[in-house]
Amino acid sequence: MLRFENLSKRYDEHVVFQGLNYECGAGCVALCDENGSGKSVLLGMLAGAIDADEGEIWLDGHSLRTAPLEAKSTLAYVPDECMEYPFKTGRAFLELVASAKETIVDTHTLELADRFGLTPHMEKHFEQMSLGTRKKLYLTATLLGKPTVVIADEPGNGLDAPARAVLVDLFKTLAVDRTVLFSSHDLKLARACEAKIINFADLGWAGSASTDAGPAI
Repeated sequence: MLRFENLSKRYDEHVVFQGLNYECGAGCVALCDENGSGKSVLLGMLAGAIDADEGEIWLDGHSLRTAPLEAKSTLAYVPDECMEYPFKTGRAFLELVASAKETIVDTHTLELADRFGLTPHMEKHFEQMSLGTRKKLYLTATLLGKPTVVIADEPGNGLDAPARAVLVDLFKTLAVDRTVLFSSHDLKLARACEAKIINFADLGWAGSASTDAGPAI
């Protein structure tokens, strides 16, 4: 459901990574590597939020380069900061995602929101929310439209223990018939999700990214 070949990214003279290759079907995969290794850049590229310098990405068989609309229609993406819509309320955000996916915010989605403890926060604007609350809204939105590929950047950041338990249950449920790829510095969370743990060496990159140059990665 997710495949990429020969992915490369650099910022000026700073090579983040090059020649990455991977393919995975249904299941949960955790990209666990050191801070500054390029995890956020890679996940942003796989979600179509960052352009690759070289290489190809396929989401459920659709090329992100030549058929971006079809590819992104199969995707749910949870970015690191979750602050793309600062002036939208939680409820309006879910409705926006549902509209884009040509569906509605159904009972199943609202039940997940409630399990995450979001019911008292639905009318707040994103700029008023904590990181954890924003993360939980984006995670709740992964149920909308039944995406076949879920990509999440540090989904456990800002979550308390009860919310992490809901996250683990969500990812294990989604991974039954979908691809779930997330980055994490927390091996305990990755193991709780029963994820296959990989790093950049498994993707074919033996280099080391430096945090002294380029954007935050």
